[in-house]
Parts: sequence; C-alpha cells; structure tokens
Amino acid sequence: MGSVHHEPVGEPTFEPMIQIDMEIKTFVSAWKHCDYVSTYIARMISQNRSDSVRHSNLFSSAFNELLEVAFRTRHADGELACRVSRYGATDRIELTFPCMPEERQFYEEAVSQVAGFEAKERYLNSVSGDLAPSREVVLLELAVDYNAALRVEQADGDAITLVVDLPLEGLQH
Repeated sequence: MGSVHHEPVGEPTFEPMIQIDMEIKTFVSAWKHCDYVSTYIARMISQNRSDSVRHSNLFSSAFNELLEVAFRTRHADGELACRVSRYGATDRIELTFPCMPEERQFYEEAVSQVAGFEAKERYLNSVSGDLAPSREVVLLELAVDYNAALRVEQADGDAITLVVDLPLEGLQH
C-alpha cells in the first residue's frame, strides 16, 4: 500500500517512528491482533517518554480502540497500514484500511460530530447505556478521554485513513 503520510499546509512536521502493514484478511482473522499490534507499537514508541510505562499503557489502550474500529470493516481485500509519527508531546496515528463507500460516509460524519461541542455529552450518554461500544462511541472516547484530534482522509482505492493526534505526554488523568 505504500507510505501513509499527509501534512496539511501550515502544520508542524511529524517525524515518522514506526509503520506496520498487513493484509486486512490476516488482521481480521483474529480479534487478538488488535491487542498484539497496539501493545507492540506502544512499547516501541514509549521508550523515550518521561513516564514510559504510563505512556505505553495510555497509547496501547487508545490505539487498541482505534484498531478495533478498523477490525469491524466489511471489506475483505486490501491492506491495513498503521503509521505512528511524533511532534513534541503529540503522537500521530495514521490508520489506513479498506472500507465500503457507505462506511466512508459513516466515518466522515462520525469524525465531524466528534469535533462538536456536544461531544462530551454524547459520549457520556452513550457509555451510560447497556449497549456494546459502537465505532462512533470509540471515536468519541478518543476525543473526550484522550483529548485526541481526529480527521478522515481519502486513501488510494477503496480505503480511508483515520488520522488521530494523541497528546498523551501532557494528558492528566
């Protein structure tokens, strides 16, 4: 699939740290792949943070949630590309995966709602219910609990890229 890296004009340059590509069929063949990939990458990128264990745990948890969103894709062909870059206290995840056109529309709408001022209220209302977390709730969680900035970018073919900026180094819990 190639390198996944886009910098909007006027934005700081995020330095690449690690990238993992795999066939989507392989990735979605077992739920545990979400945990394996998120744990591995979190450990690799957290070594030089002020509290590497805390950073690794937070990053792994947030990244695992994001991978679970991609795990639910209904598209059986293509690649999953995970790239992590850094600028200062912020880690950027660029997750590219195949998706159907209606899924692309869902992600674009969900990410636009995550940026709204009512995101925290919507998130709290959704987690107080008895339903399993939806993809939208996961995106809300990233924005509310991890102070993440999210956007959707067009990728080649039937794929999208979810770009998530996580300012974990300065995050207070």
